[in-house]
This record gives sequence, C-alpha cells and structure tokens, in this order.
Amino acid sequence: MITPIDNRLQESLRNKIDHKTKPLGALGQLEDLALQLGLIQQTLTPTVDRPALLVFAGDHGIAATGLVNPYPQAVTAQMVLNFIRGGAAINVFCRVHDIDLRVVDAGVNHAFGEEVLTHPSFYAASVARGTRNYLEGPAMTSGQRQFALDQGAALVNDLRQSGCNTVGFGEMGIGNSTSAALILAALTGLSLDVCIGRGTGATDEQLAVKRDAAARALALHGPHIAGGADALERVGGFEIAMMTGAMLRAAALRMTILVDGFIAGAALLAACRIDAAVTGYCVFAHQSHEQGHRHLLAHLHAKPLLQLDLRLGEGTGAALAVPLVRTAAAFLCEMASFGDAGVSQATGTDAGDTLAADRADKPVEAAS
Repeated sequence: MITPIDNRLQESLRNKIDHKTKPLGALGQLEDLALQLGLIQQTLTPTVDRPALLVFAGDHGIAATGLVNPYPQAVTAQMVLNFIRGGAAINVFCRVHDIDLRVVDAGVNHAFGEEVLTHPSFYAASVARGTRNYLEGPAMTSGQRQFALDQGAALVNDLRQSGCNTVGFGEMGIGNSTSAALILAALTGLSLDVCIGRGTGATDEQLAVKRDAAARALALHGPHIAGGADALERVGGFEIAMMTGAMLRAAALRMTILVDGFIAGAALLAACRIDAAVTGYCVFAHQSHEQGHRHLLAHLHAKPLLQLDLRLGEGTGAALAVPLVRTAAAFLCEMASFGDAGVSQATGTDAGDTLAADRADKPVEAAS
C-alpha cells in the first residue's frame, strides 16, 4: 500500500521557501518542486541521494508484423547492447549528471551473450521473449503481468537498500508507443486519433497503418479493460508492466519518482488505476513531442518541468530533470533566509503579497 502524501508540513515548507532571500515566487516551479520534495520525505531539509535510472527493455509481438513500427524488432536488442557499451544518449546524460544507470531485460526477444549478461549494470528479469501479438489475443497472461509487476518492485527494493531515494524510469521497445497509446485510450476514453503519434518516425502511410492496427486492437480488448492491470495484460508490454510495478513500489518506499515521456507516462497511468496515491510521489520531467503525451499529462493534471520536444525515450527526459531536482533541494537547504542574511523584506501590498494570498491553503499539486 502507498501512503498518501501528508500535507501537514506544507505550511512550514512554504514559510521556509518564502523567507529565502528572493521575492515571493521568484524561483517559479523550483519552489513547487522543493515543496514537493519536502512533503515526499516529510522534512524541511530534503536530499537527493544516489539518483538512479532504470531502463526497461522489452519486445512486442505486434512489432514482428511491421504494422506499428518503421524499425525492425531487432533494434530493441541492438539498443540494449548499445546501452551496455555506453554509447546511447541515456548513457551520456547519466554520465554528465552522475546518475546510476541500470538496464533491465524485461522481455527482449533475444539471447544476450556474456558481454551483456556479466555487465554490472545489466539485470536479467525477462518475463518471456516478448509479448504476444495483441491482435490475436491478450499481450500477456495474468501470471506474466504479475511477474513483471513483482520484478519491477524487487528492482526498486534493491535501489532503496543501496541508499537511493530518487529514481527515474525509461524504456526501450520497438512498438511500445502504440501500446502506450492503447493504454491511454482504454483507461481514459480518449480518441485513438489524439493518442497515437508517429513514434519512432513513421511516415504518413505508416501512421495510417498503425492507427488501423491500433483501432482493431482496441475494439478487441477495450471491452475487457476495467483497470490498470487489465490494460497491461491486454495491450501492454513487459517493459511497461515492469515499470508500473517499479513505480508503485518506489511510491510505497516514499521515493521521488522521475517520470519520463509517453511510454513511462502510460506505465504511470496504469499504476494510478492500481493505486491513485502514486502520483503524489511523481515529478513529471518533460512533455515529449509525441502528441499523446500532452493529453496524458492533461488527464493527470501534471505540470512538466521541461518542454524540449524530446521523443527518444530511454529515460532521457528523466535524466535531464535530475539537476533540477538537485537544485530545488539545494536552494531549500542552503539558500539564506532574509533573517540569516540581514536583508530587508518587501512590505506592503505588491505582486508578492498577491501571490501569497492566491496560494494560501492551496494544496501542492502532486505533479508539480
């Protein structure tokens, strides 16, 4: 069970933020982020300890048909090897920002060799060699779905025991943007037209084929989807299901969750249907270029930190949010107050007073 965020410390945190040597609200979203970190950790001095990023990789049975993906399914395994060799964007971002990167085989359709299996950052947690084609039936069995959820939880347990309190999530899986769109449409009732985008660069013709395949899948499975677990089982991927389990466990452990883009957002949407309290622990890193992500964020009333038109996946947006999270915690803990610095505060009615009045008694937004 996830403990909902306790807001009793909110007034003290806001008072501490407002008395830093700056005009009220001058640090914008960083102030909201600092407040959220304090509430997650239930302290006036939150920290960002040993931040880590889990990249879950998995293949989708639908990808073998070529209906929803311009790249061949083999690219999933090829990118896992690239991660292990340190050549992907997420490797670069994690090195630059001192983030512990871990690559998880959640269900790649490939037999990895010794180079991968013995790498210290690789975790073999495969459910199966990819999901089944959801145009022919459920993507996975209920047992496989539960195994994926449990494996994600176990990985986060290990991270927490190592001293990590901030974790980001990324993914790799050819065809998974269609699964994310189907999860979004099934759980929100949104039209597939607004949920489906080009993914990894589909042409107009490929996009039309992708939409047709997705519409057939939704017609087949939609009537059987009543919640997050159903959505994962029917049209999800092993990497998405494992990420969902990891998110739920991270929230239960009161860790800060850095949510990446569209696919990670779909995993969170499934998690929300399992336990709505998870969102209080989530920092939404960015709004991706994938059109469905904008609608997903709006559905969750989430305010992303960045908008850089990213559409790569891999957890790249989550990695870019780490320095902002570190900065928010640092200013709250290290920046002088007016009293400490001997600096006079503004008096009278001004924009700052108006801002303070507007937000009085307003609960912190879980996604801020």
